Amino acid sequence: MNHRSGFNPLERMAASRKALHRSMVTSLFRYERIRTTKAKALEIRRSAEKLITRAKVDSVHNRRLVSARLYDEGIVAKLFTDIALRMKERPGGYTRIIKLGERLGDAADVVILELVDYKLDIEGTTDKKAKKADAKKADTADAKEKKTDGKKDSAKGAAKTAAAKGKAKAPRKTAPAAK
Repeated sequence: MNHRSGFNPLERMAASRKALHRSMVTSLFRYERIRTTKAKALEIRRSAEKLITRAKVDSVHNRRLVSARLYDEGIVAKLFTDIALRMKERPGGYTRIIKLGERLGDAADVVILELVDYKLDIEGTTDKKAKKADAKKADTADAKEKKTDGKKDSAKGAAKTAAAKGKAKAPRKTAPAAK
């Protein structure tokens, strides 16, 4: 029986488990939303919430404790200056787990672990699509201009293609298999 074990070892040795926690918590704070398995998410949630609680009080001691658990000093700064300030009024429960279903290969439960105040940037995606469409129109306009310039230099283009064809390698001949 597994009574009072304290934490899920995730079938890893201590060093691997520590590295997993550090990298996943760092990724959670960097992207504010990660996709992982349910077992990992439940463990990472514990670590992340403790770090956010520490970051709510900005002191040298707390910064040192948090930076011992995270890889990137830039993420430590983001945690103290951005994330902790957004969570200042919240007494706990800084993360949420959204179930996605099962993974095809091994049927593991896949979830999204995200910060509670994470907002999906839907408007930004439409802006990106509009920018891509504008860029595509500009590219087609440039291509049309090149076509008109290309007709003038058609003799040069024909010479280049002939030279390229001459450099093309002939297919290799293979010896028949010996019986």
